[in-house]
Amino acid sequence: MLLRKTALVLALATAALLTFTTPATADPVAPADRVAAPKAAAAANPVIVVGGLSGVAVAYEPIAARLRGDGYRTFIYQLPGLGLGDIPTSARAFATYVNQVRASTGAAAVDLVAHSEGGLVARYYLKRLGGTATVGRYVSLGSPQYGTYVANIVAFLGLGSCAGIVACQQMTIGSAFLADLNGGDDTPGSVRFTTIRTLQDELVRPVGNAVVNDGATNVLIQAYCPLRVVGHLGLVLDATAYTIVRGALVDGPVRPNCLAL
Repeated sequence: MLLRKTALVLALATAALLTFTTPATADPVAPADRVAAPKAAAAANPVIVVGGLSGVAVAYEPIAARLRGDGYRTFIYQLPGLGLGDIPTSARAFATYVNQVRASTGAAAVDLVAHSEGGLVARYYLKRLGGTATVGRYVSLGSPQYGTYVANIVAFLGLGSCAGIVACQQMTIGSAFLADLNGGDDTPGSVRFTTIRTLQDELVRPVGNAVVNDGATNVLIQAYCPLRVVGHLGLVLDATAYTIVRGALVDGPVRPNCLAL
């Protein structure tokens, strides 16, 4: 009951904080791609935006709208239970969703743009559930790939402790979940991995824990745009961050537009 109430409060708080009014979709049968698509993007893989901890689908409409504007067939995946539960369980549900998107679009593969905990869900899918066969590109935004301090998660959630919140426990530095996820190759298969992080991230501390090894492209926004201030939630809103995402989806060089709006 406590977990259910917590999820409800977090959902309402997130929606109020971000103040979005455009309805989101997590239904692959009715994709959010109603705009005319340029040829290149129309022929590209569908893009699934994977939500993060406590992230309601509507919170990801800004980045989804940018992707649609560039012609991508775009879907939003809200984590089961707002991501408060077991991450491998969320990843298994995500595997089913990926198959649904592929079936509804006829695409052999999808690309993933994952925020926060969504990056861990997506990586577990790739590394432990055979997802490398169905994913072309993986882009994470502020995902605690190697964990974060408990205090940061607690402050982000507005809760007193991690007790009873499985995902919180799993995202702490040194957890058994992360030890398993990060054992061996960080970037399996032929998937192109990109991580994007920011110095002002309130959740991922140290911010260097948002990177992955073994050939990934790891981008720190302020290494290119030192005056750009981007928080954890801001990674899905910020136009400069989006220019990095857009480049990653076309296998382009890292050239952030520091003045993007």
